Amino acid sequence: MYIVTGATGFIGSNLIAEMQSRGYEEIVVVDWFGCDAKWKNVAKRGALRFVMPEQLSSFLDKNAKKIKGIFHLGAISSTTETNVDTIVANNFQLTVDLYEFCRMHGIRMVYASSAATYGAGEHGFVDNDDLSFLSSLRPLNPYGWSKNAVDKFIASDSCFDYKGTGVVGLKFFNVYGPNEYHKGMQMSVMRHFCRQFKETGKVRLFKSYREDCADGEQRRDFVWVGDCVDVMLWMMEHNEARGLFNVGTGSAASYNTVARSVASAMDMNPVIEYIDMPDSVRNQYQYFTEADLTKLRSVGYDRAMTGVPDGVAEYVGCYLSQQDNYR
Repeated sequence: MYIVTGATGFIGSNLIAEMQSRGYEEIVVVDWFGCDAKWKNVAKRGALRFVMPEQLSSFLDKNAKKIKGIFHLGAISSTTETNVDTIVANNFQLTVDLYEFCRMHGIRMVYASSAATYGAGEHGFVDNDDLSFLSSLRPLNPYGWSKNAVDKFIASDSCFDYKGTGVVGLKFFNVYGPNEYHKGMQMSVMRHFCRQFKETGKVRLFKSYREDCADGEQRRDFVWVGDCVDVMLWMMEHNEARGLFNVGTGSAASYNTVARSVASAMDMNPVIEYIDMPDSVRNQYQYFTEADLTKLRSVGYDRAMTGVPDGVAEYVGCYLSQQDNYR
């Protein structure tokens, strides 16, 4: 039995799809569906067991001996959420509770940390899980702060090692791919750009406010969701790997490159308009992120990551251009 929290969301639903394609049989879906169409994210899946988050604790207690692993993706993922009490309850406390349960029962746990923990990248993007390094990070929003608080708690408690099974935290960079429609403004720029090209024939990008960076040349590490899922499943099956690991491509791409890739995949002219960045964003804006994959490669994960042109071509061609664009 494998538990997946946040299972009807973006990364979670892609994880479940891949798990079933690889033959995982007993998968427990933990999430709220709400009143939108998130149910479509898992509508194509085979038999699943559904557990509401408020029922999770009692379910775990009853089935502790059956559980082989927990993928913990459930969280408030909005970087604009300002209710810190809600973030602490959902992002910090729930993760800590699951971690302590897994440690007690010797269960493997893979959870979602975030590249947002790096803040503006003052200390680089090296996935060091030493407590002193984690304490030096300065996230730019409550979401990133809550993820770093979890990383620090686990690092201080056991250095990511317990009863031979261990725990892995994955620092996802800018993930894109199918089943992200429900995220609203938090959807990837790939999906936003595709919509803009369809509706207006052009894409609008923020101007740069740094002399060393041209307009649209702000760069991020954009990672295909399929690669994130592959890393999660690899980590679940390799108990020797423990600690925090970056999950990105290791090669940052500019917004101009992404916009042109989307236009190419849509067979449209790459018309780009540069607009002013809101004052509320300027002081928190990240001009550059790029995952250092040295640690991930050092534990044996050697599969190639999908570059932006190829990932965008698959996303647009196989999903965004199709009437049924759910995975």
